[in-house]
Amino acid sequence: MIFGPIKLVLRLVSLFLTVLVLYFAVTFVQIWWRGHEHSSASAQAILVFGTTEDNGKASPELKARLDQALSLYRAGKAPWIVVTGGNLPGDVYTEAGVSATYLENHDVTPTRVIEGAGNDTWQNVQTVMSKLKKHHITTVITVTDPFHEFRAMAIASSHGLTPYPSPVRDSPTIKHQLWRYYLKETLEVGVGRVVGFGRLSSWTTTASKIHVHGVHVPKIHLPSGN
Repeated sequence: MIFGPIKLVLRLVSLFLTVLVLYFAVTFVQIWWRGHEHSSASAQAILVFGTTEDNGKASPELKARLDQALSLYRAGKAPWIVVTGGNLPGDVYTEAGVSATYLENHDVTPTRVIEGAGNDTWQNVQTVMSKLKKHHITTVITVTDPFHEFRAMAIASSHGLTPYPSPVRDSPTIKHQLWRYYLKETLEVGVGRVVGFGRLSSWTTTASKIHVHGVHVPKIHLPSGN
């Protein structure tokens, strides 16, 4: 008699694990597919998601995103470029500030660059929303690495924007341990869609501040799409 309930529990656990694996497998496929989709649509702004800068200069990964944005801007796909990304403790420059300087040095009119901040994707979008609303911008072309495109668009959509994908085709990031980035994105998208991307951002922001015997230890960030 006792084995009946045990078998039922094991079946339920097995079913739960199967559904969980399928859920994350589908999520991975969606992320991969979106990362290979390039929209030809025009929009009101090009939204560039920040990534690491190199002491005031655009890193190869950030430069690839900015060059993609420049190509779209010069092709007349949007009249505004939005740059995002803050800085980590000890950094002098912000990712958005470095991006804005790079664009201005490549003949983009400074008044056509909207600068935000943020240390993750949710914050990237959140910090520019008031400025986008000021200019009545609701449609954006999202520029980031392929593995990050799905989450970037999902978060942009959750803020009321209509995003169109334009993942970077030749980012240096994709040449180094790409599986780590896809694994990270699959986990973050999978969890974020359940609990909410804003809540997930608040959790990870809190988790980034670890105190050991009263000493602050900053979280180590993967050099990805925030």
